[in-house]
Amino acid sequence: MGYRNTRECLEALEAKGDLIQIDQAVDANIEIGAIQRRVFHAGGPALLFNNVKGCRFPMAANIYGTRERMQYIFRDTVETVQRLMKLKLSPMDALKRPWQYLGAPRTAWHTLPKRVSSGPVMQGQTTISGLPSLVSWPMDGGGYVTLPQVYSESPGSPGIAGSNLGMYRVQLNGNDFVQDKEIGLHYQIHRGIGHHHAQAIEKGEPLKVNIFVGGAPSMAVAAMMPLPEGLAELFFAGALGGHRIPMVTREGELPIPAEADFCICGEIVPGLEKPEGPFGDHLGYYSLAHDFPVMKVNAVYHRPDAIWPFTTVGRPPQEDTMFGEFVHELTAELVPSVFSGVHEVHAVDAAGVHPLLLAVGSERYVPYAEERQPQELLTNAMALLGNTQTSLSKYVLIAAKEDLGPDGSCHDIPVFFRHMLERADLTRDLHFITRTTIDTLDYSGITLNQGSKLVFAAAGSRKRELSTELSSDINLPHGFRDPKVMAPGILVIKGPKHRRKRDQQDPALSRVAEGLSKVKGIEGFPMIVVADDADFTVQNWDNFLWVTFTRSDPATDMYGVGEFTHAKHWGAEKAVVIDARLKTYHAPALEPDPEVEKRVDELGAKGGPLHGII
Repeated sequence: MGYRNTRECLEALEAKGDLIQIDQAVDANIEIGAIQRRVFHAGGPALLFNNVKGCRFPMAANIYGTRERMQYIFRDTVETVQRLMKLKLSPMDALKRPWQYLGAPRTAWHTLPKRVSSGPVMQGQTTISGLPSLVSWPMDGGGYVTLPQVYSESPGSPGIAGSNLGMYRVQLNGNDFVQDKEIGLHYQIHRGIGHHHAQAIEKGEPLKVNIFVGGAPSMAVAAMMPLPEGLAELFFAGALGGHRIPMVTREGELPIPAEADFCICGEIVPGLEKPEGPFGDHLGYYSLAHDFPVMKVNAVYHRPDAIWPFTTVGRPPQEDTMFGEFVHELTAELVPSVFSGVHEVHAVDAAGVHPLLLAVGSERYVPYAEERQPQELLTNAMALLGNTQTSLSKYVLIAAKEDLGPDGSCHDIPVFFRHMLERADLTRDLHFITRTTIDTLDYSGITLNQGSKLVFAAAGSRKRELSTELSSDINLPHGFRDPKVMAPGILVIKGPKHRRKRDQQDPALSRVAEGLSKVKGIEGFPMIVVADDADFTVQNWDNFLWVTFTRSDPATDMYGVGEFTHAKHWGAEKAVVIDARLKTYHAPALEPDPEVEKRVDELGAKGGPLHGII
């Protein structure tokens, strides 16, 4: 059976030798987050900090820091959940292999939350200022909850069946929030809580919200699951947790998980917004201060032995990468049932997840055609941009399964990019959606929440041979230099500092594209990227993906070698040029505090609790 609360889980990890307790005093301001990140990158154990300065509650981190640990925590249930996912895809499989689904009725029973009158979480009360105040990066605007489970119900049809459990940003202090009475609730567009908030606004009433921290590990995973609207995450939490989630239910109040470590109860007041942020986010930059809803705090509950689980986010990979990989393992076989014709998707973690989506789809619309070209693929791509979390994608690169073959995969990034660049017709296969909604955390657009998207499709035979060497006669305009080959068909050029305003193209990039049109053999590099630091960008694929796709807006920052516009369709005859420089309006990249890093080094020195780990 799955773990029912944080302490039970941590004790099991310690017994397994996969947890270290740190009794040395540590600071929740910058230091503890730096420790967590260093241990994660070292592939180290879970951490329990028993002595947090200025706080009576211990803090735990890196609980989900490796794939092996994730699999161990959910070892009793993960296979059954995967089989149930497969059953949705192929109902007849249960008749063919009934022995594989013997646990299905029990798992279905576990999806139903259990109503209880009280529980450990209700035994203690504190205030917001009594909670751990985690500040992960030097420019963060205050203390944040980084593993929150934000629970809301539909004002029109209340109840668990129509509830939403999401992992949204929660700022506990700082800015203009009234201490202990107000906290900031930053939810991104397309999120389930937004539908509930809209209903409450329409009714002119506050939206009740409960924020859970800790409890059953399955609750944290459920809060991150990209489930379809109308399917309650609490049901999934029970299935993955291997037990019915006990919920304290009181008349007129939202339910609270009995085994949670903490619960913040309150409501979003209509018409009240205040600046939230800055905050170091999972794209590797700061998301700056913007107005977001304010949650009025009514009560803060905690269990007697409460532990505050946390993580820190930053440029991938981080601990949340493990969540993403785990979710992919659970849901991979569901992709064709959610997106007809799509066989595989890969939201690229190194590019910050939402900026870049790779996909494999079918191309069957005209099987008798002499040359296959993207048609069904475009239908597939539009479906991806119209559903669930994939709708936040900015660049969608989609290839035909018929060309990739049975072993081809969009998870092999170098091979997939080569395949795309060999087969794409740049005069035909680039499809832009402009002035549309983009991820709230993406600052490359023309304003907050607004920018463009690109569908880049490829099907059929090879269109070109990709080059791996530069022509010696390449001439670039003043300020552009150091062209370097990243991979076959991909060229990176160092550019001068960006100086244009938001929502403006840069004539200098047009001159670069025009000059490259005269270079013999430039068509062998169909993707050309202009970056601030070419050496850094070509150092490895992670750097290339992060720079290229987090720092560019497709419509604003793409130029063409031999570009043209015909009947409102844009194309390029030889190559595309992507301006991936940091823009004047971009948020700053995350940088660690050198003094804090020195203190972390001391923990890893001989005699320190992390010696041999970091």
